[in-house]
Amino acid sequence: MRLNQNTMLLGKKVVLVPYTSEHVPSRYHEWMKSEELQRLTASEPLTLEQEYAMQRSWREDADKCTFIVLDAEKWQAQPGATEESCMVGDVNLFLTDLEDPTLGEIEVMIAEPSCRGKGLGTEAVLAMLSYGGDSPTDSE
Repeated sequence: MRLNQNTMLLGKKVVLVPYTSEHVPSRYHEWMKSEELQRLTASEPLTLEQEYAMQRSWREDADKCTFIVLDAEKWQAQPGATEESCMVGDVNLFLTDLEDPTLGEIEVMIAEPSCRGKGLGTEAVLAMLSYGGDSPTDSE
């Protein structure tokens, strides 16, 4: 979804940034090679080319909104830190009925095992709920 292409959401524990092609080779594709993450996310292994195609489709599809979850502490503590070096997972909003943008589902993946159980996923979901509820796709 292009709606979030220039959006950054700042929280206390996480920073959410749009999922771009730069995220694919550095961390995302490596994460998705994990059998554990494939099982937990009901994903199939993809080649790097397929992962790029998936990222492009998620960017273009009107029914999906994806952000990469960054560790805010790392992001803010290291001046000049790259997004890729601070990535911990992703959060997605899926609109399940394009005629009713109030219907959807959210999923979060904290891919970095050392970052699980610290509330990053919770904050990412809450930020996405707030963003989805305030977005211009609302019918109100």
